[in-house]
Amino acid sequence: MKQLAVLGSPINKALSPELHRAAYQSLGLDWTYHAVDCTPDRLAPFLASLDGTWAGLSLTMPLKRTVVPLLDSASDTVMQIGAANTIIVTDGQLIGENTDLYGMTQALREAGVTTTANVTVLGAGATACTALAAARELGCHQATIIARDIESARPTVEPTAERIGITARIEPWAVAGTYLSADLVISALPPGIADGLAPLWRPAAGTLMDVVYQPWPTPLASAAKTSGRRVVGGLPMLVHQAAQQVALQTKCHRVPYTEMLAAGRSQVSNHAL
Repeated sequence: MKQLAVLGSPINKALSPELHRAAYQSLGLDWTYHAVDCTPDRLAPFLASLDGTWAGLSLTMPLKRTVVPLLDSASDTVMQIGAANTIIVTDGQLIGENTDLYGMTQALREAGVTTTANVTVLGAGATACTALAAARELGCHQATIIARDIESARPTVEPTAERIGITARIEPWAVAGTYLSADLVISALPPGIADGLAPLWRPAAGTLMDVVYQPWPTPLASAAKTSGRRVVGGLPMLVHQAAQQVALQTKCHRVPYTEMLAAGRSQVSNHAL
């Protein structure tokens, strides 16, 4: 029997165990998956303790960047974005991957967003860097990052944007309302952080992707829908990235996305907007 886990801190509200367990049950795998509270200072010792029973790990904040130098190898996507949310354990080697990018682009495309020329990203963390990569995959060459701390954002955002091949302008949080008119706005922030921007929407077309999935809908998402925008929630992105993790870690070609989505919806108190 293989074991897997999601690492992060705080981790008590993680939905990943429900999604992965639903996938293993559908695939007939007697594998285990649990949540482990792990801070950046405890990550290296944890990885060093893994034995042959481990098949892989999922990583959430604040570990997606911390893990990169601890990997034995990493995909081009990880190296471009500078963050990994997935580890595949093979013959004692830790192989890093980023399935967040797949999850984000897949969720957007399912919602009808197949191309965009104008993108605003709220936040400047690892998920925001993934949002830049998603914008580039959708044909965007120039994006605006809204950062709560511009000077802290620059060392991460600017080299990441250069590797991805997109021009990213960093603007302060105080002017966020000016940039909510973009064709696509991606909120890459934890729950509650973007709530204060909800009153700043103005009637217009466009799309908001909010990576939050619980509680849902967020005030930002509700206000965006009222203003006339299409809204894409965090749950489809979460399930798509988890399904890709399952495919990589189990080597199974048939990934039960429908069963995983149902498992996720059963845990989210209100998944209708």
